[in-house]
Order: sequence, then C-alpha cells, then structure tokens
Amino acid sequence: MMDWTDRHCRYFLRGFSPEVLLYTEMVTAAAVLRGDRARLLRFDPEEHPLALQLGGSEPAELAAAARAGEQAGYDEINLNCGCPSERVVSGAFGACLMREPDLVAECVAAMRAAVSVPVTVKMRIGVSSAAGREARAAVAGYTDEDFDALCRFVERIASAGCQVAIVHARAAVLGGLSPKDNRAIPPLRYDVVRRLKQVFAALPVVVNGGLRESAAVLAALGWSDGVMLGREAYHRPFVLAELRRALTPQAPAPSRVALIERMARYCQRELAAGERLGAITRHMLGLYSGEPGAREFRRILSEGARLPGAGAELLRRAIPTAACA
Repeated sequence: MMDWTDRHCRYFLRGFSPEVLLYTEMVTAAAVLRGDRARLLRFDPEEHPLALQLGGSEPAELAAAARAGEQAGYDEINLNCGCPSERVVSGAFGACLMREPDLVAECVAAMRAAVSVPVTVKMRIGVSSAAGREARAAVAGYTDEDFDALCRFVERIASAGCQVAIVHARAAVLGGLSPKDNRAIPPLRYDVVRRLKQVFAALPVVVNGGLRESAAVLAALGWSDGVMLGREAYHRPFVLAELRRALTPQAPAPSRVALIERMARYCQRELAAGERLGAITRHMLGLYSGEPGAREFRRILSEGARLPGAGAELLRRAIPTAACA
C-alpha cells in the first residue's frame, strides 16, 4: 500500500493490537541502496513485529536491501509479487514477476542467503494481460491451467526458501485495469487459496483480499495460516481491536479516547522533530468509522491540521462529544 502504510500509519495501527504483524509500504530495493536509507527504513520500536516489503527483480540488489532491512531491525523481509500498479509493471517488479518463477526463486534464494529473519512473498492467484472488455473477460474464470501455473510459482519460491506465501485471492490484469479496478473487478477466489493450502500443506499460507468483517476473517482462519488486511484496516482500524478481542477474549480492548491520547503524545514528539501534523492525522480519519460523530471528527482533523500552529491538542478537540461522556 504505497503512500499509505508509512511509519505514522503503522504507529497508529499498533495501538489497536500488540500482536498483529505490520508491513511497510512497498519500498524498492534500488531506493534502499541508493536513496535516503535512514528515512526509508525508519520506524518506531513500538511498531514491532514489523515486516519490510521490498520491490525489485535483481537478486543481488534485493539481497543487499534485505540485509539493510535486517540490520535496521525488521522482523521479516517480504518480496512484493502482487502489486498491479503501472508504476511497478514498468519497473519489472510486482505482479508481473509471477510470470517469471525462476527469477523470483533466484531472488528469494539470494535474500534468504543474506538474512536470518524470515523471507516471505506476496502474490496474486494469477496474472494476465488484456485491455478493454477483454480485460474483464480475462479474469472472469479460473482454469486448471491457471491453478497449475500458480502451483509452479509457489513450488519454485518455496524450494528457494520462501517461508510464507501471502496470496491475494484475485488475479491481476496488467495494463488492462487500473490498480483500483484490479482490487474490485477480478472476482475473489478464496477457494483457489484454500486449494493451494491443501497442495502445500507444510507451507504457511496467508489469505488477503476483500475480507472486511471479523466473522469473515475468523472463518478464513479456520483453513488458512493467517489473514492479511489492507484497506479495511486503514479505513476502519478498529477491526483490528475487534479481531484481537475475538481471538483473545481476556485481552483488554483499547478505547478510542485512549488511542487518541497515545497519538497526541506521539504527535508532540514528532512535531518537535519537525514533522507536519497533517502527515500523521491523515491516517487517523477512520478511527470513529461507523460511530456517532465520525464526520465531525474527520472534518476537525482534516481542516485543523492545515492551520498554522496546529498541535497535538487538535486530536483531543476532535473527540466526539458522545465519546467524552
């Protein structure tokens, strides 16, 4: 989730559950090696457990970037082979790599040789290239040949040392659908991911895509080794607290007011270091999603963060009246 799950977002999400594994936005290996590494890899210790998601297709570069990630303190290194954005297709990484299982296996092997932390791969259930109406038709069905190609891909990366397969339960259309459409038009095929788990019983398989309600996530955990949430956790972050409560009934549930107090302290620290308030509060707009006062909460944060001199007190002022009672 490029431009979304930055360090401020991750710090905010950590407040909902201490156990959930958080992932960075995708960072290219080239950027880590030749860009502002300290800025790109920076995170707060409270974000642990934390995985660094890398993009790339050069084994040596990925190995070096993975090593830098481990040295920075990340708990896992993830290779993105699932993003359908044109920004990644043109750079020869992301979902287009699913057509090159041997190359991905080489990348995974190089990363495994470079680090001692787990190396994992994020993928789709398949890829195709089509345009216009053909793009929609290309993903309408899923054949035995498609599944065989997925199994060949997973077999190669597992043999190379991939320790977890994270599978978005949709195919991707490269060039024929926008990233937004690639998240909606290809049908969700949880049955394909479940079948994949049956074939690769010894390999942990995490399912991703379209899971929004706690009940659906808990049902998926009945046959998968884990569930990855993306935009749902961003827009309705309290789902993480709901899931923690369902999985660990004795665990205390955080209140929204307590979460705001935590973020107010974080804002004070970050503002003193020169960060912009809006860079932090933009990730908090979904805190009261579905609750009374949600619209006013979003308005106060969005408008107030742009005002000169705005500080951490803005967060407390945005708390809906009903939540203060």
